[in-house]
Amino acid sequence: MTVDSYLHVQFKNILFATDFSSASKAAAPYAAEIAKHYGAKLFALHIRPPVLNPMTPPASWKSIEEGARVEEEQQKRELLRMFPEHPPEILIREGDLWSNLNDVMERDKIDLIVIGTRGRTGVGKLLLGSTAEEIFRQARCPVLTVGPHMADASRRSGEITRILFATDFSPESVAAASYAVSLAEEFQAYLTLLHVIEEPKVRDLVQPADLVMSSERLLRQLVPAEAELWCVPDYVVERGMAAETILDVARGRKSELIILGVRRPTGIPGAATHLPVATAHKIVSHATCPVLTVRGGFSGRQYTE
Repeated sequence: MTVDSYLHVQFKNILFATDFSSASKAAAPYAAEIAKHYGAKLFALHIRPPVLNPMTPPASWKSIEEGARVEEEQQKRELLRMFPEHPPEILIREGDLWSNLNDVMERDKIDLIVIGTRGRTGVGKLLLGSTAEEIFRQARCPVLTVGPHMADASRRSGEITRILFATDFSPESVAAASYAVSLAEEFQAYLTLLHVIEEPKVRDLVQPADLVMSSERLLRQLVPAEAELWCVPDYVVERGMAAETILDVARGRKSELIILGVRRPTGIPGAATHLPVATAHKIVSHATCPVLTVRGGFSGRQYTE
């Protein structure tokens, strides 16, 4: 798993997906800041329900379509106000979420999606909005999610000075290491690499001290030698429950971005949306900073040498 060199991440086309909620507006500064740093083209996408449906009386079509046109113009003006220094290409579409999203991703070669989510209240627990989790579980590019626990998120500038990269050493999370290193370089940010050792099982023969030492060695192998010319990464190994520990470390170190690798969905389509025990789900749901999820198994066209 030794990393001798890393691929430099270059975001060229960034998609800000919005439903015009306060949560999605809170994500706008991050889309703008990352686009500015990388000189990327910014797209703003809103997908609305169909204006007309089979039950709509033909006599009302004209007035409904005119009302939709007026609303669309208002939404375009609002999006331009969100990005005064980096005007996006505005895309307002209607119909199915995934067919539209996939079409935009393919057509415009999107290599980063930025979204906000309110979350929603379930029975005794906070659940992430299903649309947001569907996107970061299935999108073929990284997704930056601004979650429901970011206090005063709308006032933040989007600047990133402290990055926490959490890994369980799975292939997905190791693949995400290049994003952590490259973004830390781009933003000249402090970089912390974290591995959480789950509570040991009875059959484990490795002593706790040996686990910590071996985990730290693996963390160090994720950072190529040339990266240490411009940064001094911090390597942290903690014990506990993964999601809770990652969130505690992020709060304690005042992290402004958490980076995670996430697994591809398996089984019934959409089932991953409703897994409350998933580590990524818990972190995105409760983080007080944005979370960048990098899904395993996509083509990686966002990398450049």
